[in-house]
Amino acid sequence: MQRRTFVTAATATAATIVAPMLWAQNLPTGPVRIIVGFAPGGGTDILARVIGQKLAGMWNTQVIVENKAGASGTIAADYVAKQTGDGATLLMAHINSHAIAPALMKLNYNAETDFQAVALVGVTPNLLICNEHQPAKTVKDLVELCMKNPGKVSFGSAGNGSAQHLALEMFMQAAKVKAIHVPYRGSGPMLADLIGGTIQYSFDTMTAATPHVKSGKVIAIAQTRQKRAVGHPSVPTMTESGFPGFEATTWYGLVGPAKMPVAMAKRMNDDINKVLLLPDVMERLDASGAEEGGGSTEKFAQFMQVEARKWAKVIKDGGVKADA
Repeated sequence: MQRRTFVTAATATAATIVAPMLWAQNLPTGPVRIIVGFAPGGGTDILARVIGQKLAGMWNTQVIVENKAGASGTIAADYVAKQTGDGATLLMAHINSHAIAPALMKLNYNAETDFQAVALVGVTPNLLICNEHQPAKTVKDLVELCMKNPGKVSFGSAGNGSAQHLALEMFMQAAKVKAIHVPYRGSGPMLADLIGGTIQYSFDTMTAATPHVKSGKVIAIAQTRQKRAVGHPSVPTMTESGFPGFEATTWYGLVGPAKMPVAMAKRMNDDINKVLLLPDVMERLDASGAEEGGGSTEKFAQFMQVEARKWAKVIKDGGVKADA
């Protein structure tokens, strides 16, 4: 896989040019917090805990995941942007806080200049899902259902302006249908209501939805990358389901405040690359559809810039509003 190839190269290069003593000086001196902008149980929270647990052992210190949910992850991002650069506070950055929100709402931080990129953790498809009681369990049937019931079929998301929200907007534009958008404060509470029948459908992150798909409580209808994810080989893509070119991903990565020393970010990057190569972590990422993680700090910074430009165009072309 691309993730594994790139990580191996980055790790090998770092190991040959940096002395162990200098490495030790480039770590925080106490506990580290990873701030997550969504409620517990969502995809961002799950991956933060997987990575944090491994880093705690590697760094011989506490790595605490702290949830600051709300405003599609921007509350957490704003909080971390204002922290000191000692490495004690990191953010599990997300497509919402660093690529979508900057084009959608007025923020108290600059996504490009107020953060130091550390490492891309993974890029995942979204899964178009429903609870087991819904009549439409294919994309074709769902389109027909929406056409017959305009503005009545409900879709949950992790919040106004979230990646799930924009995936729904993309679907409505492509299928020429109208549906009800129901925002939540993260994937965790949204999935609880989906399973319970309060809402009907969602384009949720594969990371958050997968455990419920595996348990049978949630039905996976389609996935939103051009190729099928390793963890869901039997779930068709939106392209295969009649919507060529439909691609709406979610991604996650660690960043620190802009004041963080570059040397510390690179040290952390090296260790995160090693974590991403651990067999149990790779298995967890594959099962969640999280691919293409790892690489350099520079690679992640460039990736976020490209994503920001892409979604700014989608938002502008679609006339999407955060309070829609």
